[in-house]
Amino acid sequence: MTRKLYTGPLVDVSFDGEICQHAAECVRGMPEVFDTAARPWINLAPASTPEGAARVIEVVGRCPSGALRIERGAEHAG
Repeated sequence: MTRKLYTGPLVDVSFDGEICQHAAECVRGMPEVFDTAARPWINLAPASTPEGAARVIEVVGRCPSGALRIERGAEHAG
């Protein structure tokens, strides 16, 4: 399993492309954060508010394969 971490101002997301089923729930749910045409394809800058972070958490929760996961690190504890 190869999981890559994307760090944002309020929430971090990891992605494992080996298990992704390409259901595109993330892209449909929050295209300003999950953009497969961009590099990096996950840009958490638009989720810099508590509301935006909550929306990312909700969208990541829709991932049917578990390829996307919210990572709760000490840097975001509070």
